[in-house]
Amino acid sequence: MKSLGNIRRSFAPWTDPSAKPYISFKNVTKKFGDFTAVDDLSLNIYNREFFALLGASGCGKSTLLRMLAGFEQPTTGEIVLDGQNLAGTPPYRRPVNMMFQSYALFPHMSVEKNIAFGLRQDGMAKNEIADRVTQMLKLVKLEQFARRKPNQLSGGQRQRVALARSLAKRPKVLLLDEPLGALDKKLREETQFELMDLQQNLGLTFVVVTHDQEEAMTMADRIAVMSHGKVVQVATPAEIYEAPNCRFVADFIGDVNILDGNVISAQSGIVEISVDSGFTVRTASGGAPAEGSRASLAIRPEKLRVTPRPPANASLNAAEGEIWDIGYLGDMTVFHVKLKSGQVVKASSLNAVRVVEEPFTYDQNVWVSFDENAGVLLKD
Repeated sequence: MKSLGNIRRSFAPWTDPSAKPYISFKNVTKKFGDFTAVDDLSLNIYNREFFALLGASGCGKSTLLRMLAGFEQPTTGEIVLDGQNLAGTPPYRRPVNMMFQSYALFPHMSVEKNIAFGLRQDGMAKNEIADRVTQMLKLVKLEQFARRKPNQLSGGQRQRVALARSLAKRPKVLLLDEPLGALDKKLREETQFELMDLQQNLGLTFVVVTHDQEEAMTMADRIAVMSHGKVVQVATPAEIYEAPNCRFVADFIGDVNILDGNVISAQSGIVEISVDSGFTVRTASGGAPAEGSRASLAIRPEKLRVTPRPPANASLNAAEGEIWDIGYLGDMTVFHVKLKSGQVVKASSLNAVRVVEEPFTYDQNVWVSFDENAGVLLKD
């Protein structure tokens, strides 16, 4: 069986029918008055998994996290953690810890005292607290900042202090609510990999809420894409990107071109579609839509080729157009190509060489083409 995308590690308990979920949301609904924030949602998360809840603002992802933490109670349904139904269990008695977007550090306390706060509240012995704080400072590489106050630290350093404080009590599950939102782009990218390494080294279960699809794709083993209180698709980052299960996921994750049309034929896994843009596409993405029915094909920009001349077989998976816009991003160039039908498609090309002998220009006539396995048929 061929895999979609790059494989980060062999960890995949969700593919094992005998594996038991570590966290289960069972038909969970949460209402605030007449508004339904989470709608009859069921979801399983496994031990040692880095799991991401991804969606636009108001989709219910933070409410789901807060219910797991105990700050909100389900209207109906149940949440089970490591075999224990969490109904009625207050936040401070749950084996989870939550790291907030604002970090919520005590401004009058030093770094080491911030980290030690929860341990003192639990009545841990002073020598054990000192040892644990030392471990945490070393873990997040802040030993030399132990006596500084939060206002003497950078945003990235404050984020590490909050992380160390969350981990100090050694929770079974760490919940992260938009943990990197306050960091600049470069630091955010660096911290994403640090969090991944930390999670694997500690062997904990991480559940992160984010609206940043790139962040979720980078860090998570699996992603749950949410919309209007429901989970639309749960899959690995590669599956979410390369095999979205519906139009919403295809459009929400990354950039995509969607070609709509009528099915001409569907035989032996090969589907031909006469698209509204005025050309014929053939796809081997699977599925067997009825002849004459409407169908949609999703194709990512990097799967499209832009050439100054027509491909060898210009009758299939190829269309003529003109360069409408060009965006040079350094590592790649993005082209907006206006097809003769008027539809504008987006293509991206990796800048593998420093010098281009015949660069494309605005209003230039070009051809856009793609392979049979480049796109995926959408169910809706």
